[in-house]
Amino acid sequence: MKATGIVRRIDDLGRVVIPKEIRRVLRIRDGDPLEIFTDRDGEVIFRKYSPVGEMHKFAQELCDTMARVSGHTVAVTDRDAVIACAGPLRKELMDKKVGHELETLMEERQSRFNKSGDQGIPITDGGGPKALAMVPIIVLGDITGSALFFGTEQDVCTETEVKLCQTIATFLSKQIES
Repeated sequence: MKATGIVRRIDDLGRVVIPKEIRRVLRIRDGDPLEIFTDRDGEVIFRKYSPVGEMHKFAQELCDTMARVSGHTVAVTDRDAVIACAGPLRKELMDKKVGHELETLMEERQSRFNKSGDQGIPITDGGGPKALAMVPIIVLGDITGSALFFGTEQDVCTETEVKLCQTIATFLSKQIES
């Protein structure tokens, strides 16, 4: 990682201030958990902690299974990016940053399902595939990500897709809690 040249002092309580510019660029919000690592050279490393990201392999297996059963593309995000995806749109979606609209829906703890005539749920800023269904993953009252179902633009969300999307979100939530 490139050094930024910013020096900060630790206060009496052991706190370090991370400048706003760095928090904005790295999308670190107030209350976000950070992992702290040290190495042999005396470096202290801060890394954003993503509970959903810790379950990447498990989330990927869940997406693979749901995509095979439903025939649709299925994805799981943390609060910043798509971390697991399976189905026809996998290459287009994997590791993409979460867009502003999806981020807002997650923060509002709203599930959204594409009804007849709706445009779908944009996942990234600047276009790309739109989801038929989105359910936030809530762990111990905190938003940690979302479960997404994709289809064609003519598709509308059926009760089956709604239930499968809710199942993914609830199951991952319970796994992270335990």
